[in-house]
Amino acid sequence: MFTLSETTRYYIYLCTTDMRKGFDSLSGIVSSTMQLDPLSNDVYIFINRRRTQMKLLHWEGDGFGVYYKRLERGTYELPKRDENQSCIRVDIKRLEKIFQGVSVNQNRQRKRYQHHP
Repeated sequence: MFTLSETTRYYIYLCTTDMRKGFDSLSGIVSSTMQLDPLSNDVYIFINRRRTQMKLLHWEGDGFGVYYKRLERGTYELPKRDENQSCIRVDIKRLEKIFQGVSVNQNRQRKRYQHHP
């Protein structure tokens, strides 16, 4: 089972990702483009061009797990980067802010869908 942990390292792939990619293609990006080991205990985060969808890839010891989320409203904000960076390591606090829609560059809440029954 996947849970966020302070002992896990998190890497965000800063280039856009086709969300049709599966386990093998995502792990290929990790090893070839990010130059990291997809079989480590690290979590690799991929975001689509419109920044409305996110996939997390994690090796769970006996196979890959993928967590997939699509926002109904709003976008994910990526941390600022240098032009030649393909990925960036983020800590759990910064990752939680990205998940919650808090602007990591301006420290403000971003738009999110709210279901009102």
